[in-house]
Amino acid sequence: MKKYLETFKILTKDEIDFFEQKVVRKKLKKGDFFIKEGKTCKEVGFVVSGLFRSFYHSSMEAEVTYCFTFSNSFVSAYSSFLSQNKTLENIQALTDTEILTISRDQLLKLEQSSTNWLKFFKMMAEQEYIKLEKRIFMLQMETAEKRYLDLLTNQPEYLQLIPLNYLSSYLGITQRHLSRIRKSISN
Repeated sequence: MKKYLETFKILTKDEIDFFEQKVVRKKLKKGDFFIKEGKTCKEVGFVVSGLFRSFYHSSMEAEVTYCFTFSNSFVSAYSSFLSQNKTLENIQALTDTEILTISRDQLLKLEQSSTNWLKFFKMMAEQEYIKLEKRIFMLQMETAEKRYLDLLTNQPEYLQLIPLNYLSSYLGITQRHLSRIRKSISN
């Protein structure tokens, strides 16, 4: 976590050390939830190791996977975290995970303590927006094969850990279509 925070070159060593004193280390088993729909998000996690999937239930009660969160990334039901309203999403561990969490109250105190934290949180929000925009563009502009290849290029080690039903949902296709794509790529 410390190395991750240092890459932004905004925070002082003392600010990073103070932050590390405020985080809580948690371990979640495969299948455990970071948050479930209907709850209000009160914390942000930093994934030290493991993999999460974020999903919601469609109007037909089908699970729709819309995001995977990998190591060295933040995880949160962010709109619920900001608004303090109940979330519609579920965030579930796909593997045993280790995360560092910090409460909303602690983050608000950090924001008030230094403009460096405000800059850092602004940069984090901007990065998340860019990732979201990229995801939307990929879904709307690219083929399912291109979306799969993007995941294969950027996170190949996790493709072995993501069940095909979650992966096909994330790509917006059926499992059968995903099988055809995987077969054509392997040939």
